[in-house]
Amino acid sequence: MRGAKRPIYAVAAWVRRQPPKVKAFLCVVTGMAALVFLRFIVHDHDNLFVASEAVHALGISVLIYKLTKERTCAGLSLKSQDLTALFLAVRLYCSFVMEYDIHTLLDSATLATTLWVIYMIRFKLKSSYMEDKDNFAIYYVVVPCALLAFAVHPSTSHNIFNRICWAFCVYLEAVSVLPQLRLMQNTKIVEPFTAHYVFALGVARFLSCAHWVLQVLDTRGRLLTALGYGLWPSMVLLAEIVQTFILADFCYYYVKSLVGGQLVLRLPSGVV
Repeated sequence: MRGAKRPIYAVAAWVRRQPPKVKAFLCVVTGMAALVFLRFIVHDHDNLFVASEAVHALGISVLIYKLTKERTCAGLSLKSQDLTALFLAVRLYCSFVMEYDIHTLLDSATLATTLWVIYMIRFKLKSSYMEDKDNFAIYYVVVPCALLAFAVHPSTSHNIFNRICWAFCVYLEAVSVLPQLRLMQNTKIVEPFTAHYVFALGVARFLSCAHWVLQVLDTRGRLLTALGYGLWPSMVLLAEIVQTFILADFCYYYVKSLVGGQLVLRLPSGVV
């Protein structure tokens, strides 16, 4: 086992020594390689979206276990949960008035779970909530997302208010995890269950991004045309990519910690 780990440590050490631009390039290359791999092994790319939902559900299950069995919410950002509940509520409204489908049921279940998590943090486990560390100002993301939604939204035949709401939830979802990342950066140490939850979010969002990118490639861009005209199709794809890259750095340190056999994840300065 040690012999198998040595090459991994060598590669990790080499990556750490590289300048930021090289690291960014390696990240892009790794992402592209993963997309190529998924394109060949997953024939129905809709399965990637199903897998994304399944991994997200797994992450939520870890969160529920932490809150019910460990009886602590230490390390969890209430503000991230608030943003998640907000974009899910808006998306659920849009689903009801624009296109009711299976995703409406999935969003309903996720919203109910998120509201329960918020209730637990605010009332049942308030004494363990790290309010002083959860200091990300959420209006820094809510206001820009709202303004961007007014400027760039779908060009469908739906009511203009509904189209702006749909754009708002797409943009807000992309950045809703930022308060959680800020809290973890402030504490520098991330306990296992919180790390598992955030890593599950990263994997879920990568799979969702892969679903969109591969769909665009398979249709040779026709999917973007089907989403409408103007900047909106590109913004949808960009939002998916942003979600993935926001969590990419954390996922790297998570895997590195896991390979090293460390139960507690320690984040260096500058990860977020």
